Amino acid sequence: MNALLNANLVMLSGEGFDYLFDLTGQLLQDAVLMIIAVFTLFLIASHFLFNPARDMLKKRQEKIKGELEDAKESMESADALKAEYEDKLKNIDKEAEEILTQARKKALDNESRIIAEAKKEAASIIRQAKNEAELEKRKAADDVKKEMISIAAMMAGKVTKSAVDVSVQDSLVEETLKEIGENTWLS
Repeated sequence: MNALLNANLVMLSGEGFDYLFDLTGQLLQDAVLMIIAVFTLFLIASHFLFNPARDMLKKRQEKIKGELEDAKESMESADALKAEYEDKLKNIDKEAEEILTQARKKALDNESRIIAEAKKEAASIIRQAKNEAELEKRKAADDVKKEMISIAAMMAGKVTKSAVDVSVQDSLVEETLKEIGENTWLS
């Protein structure tokens, strides 16, 4: 600032040298020192202000880049899960139909097995009933034979009016049955 005042004073007084644009050595020195000071301030500001700001921006940029990559991976994972679930949804109808088909087949097999067992049991019951009926028929025939024999013996006893011994009576009944035959009594 002194240099400016000196230059102004020199001009006002009219004494001194005429300089081109009033450039003096002192003014040039001051200008060079000013440029050096500004450059130094710029370097210091760059070191303490710009570098931390650049580092912060760089870290933020890396963070955003990482988040974008995570988001991209998440989207890919979500797309894969979506595709998998869509496939499962498509296959659910097929799986349900297969399960129903297997259940129907098992039911038909069980039905066939139960019917076969019921038929066997019914045939066994019918066979057993026929056997029992045959036994009852033979028993009834034997009872009728015995009744007829005792009636015939009573009638013969009355006719002959003689006492016949039980062993003689049984032998007569056996002979009569042999002569008549079993078929006569059964019919």
